[in-house]
Amino acid sequence: MKIKKGDKVRVLSGKDRGHEGEVMFAFPAKGTVIVDGANIAKKHQKPTQQIQQGGIIDKDMPLPVSVVAILSPADGKPTRVGYRFDGDGKKIRICKRTGADIDG
Repeated sequence: MKIKKGDKVRVLSGKDRGHEGEVMFAFPAKGTVIVDGANIAKKHQKPTQQIQQGGIIDKDMPLPVSVVAILSPADGKPTRVGYRFDGDGKKIRICKRTGADIDG
């Protein structure tokens, strides 16, 4: 999976199409990500020891990784991700649109 926690992404399809946010969690085994503020569902929460106040809460639900695209650091537009190796043999993610490094 080419998208990691902390990446800025844009949702490409679904009810939250066009929403931009940061990846809060990534689940590579399931192929899903949780984007901050996207795909929000209402959940009925019982009061527990950790959560004193019960009620209806908003919860961010996972999105398939195929419906999000990482934003290019150069121009802020959605792009695909590629890889290159630096002189030390370290793998670096790059932007396919501009060729800029994503991992700094």
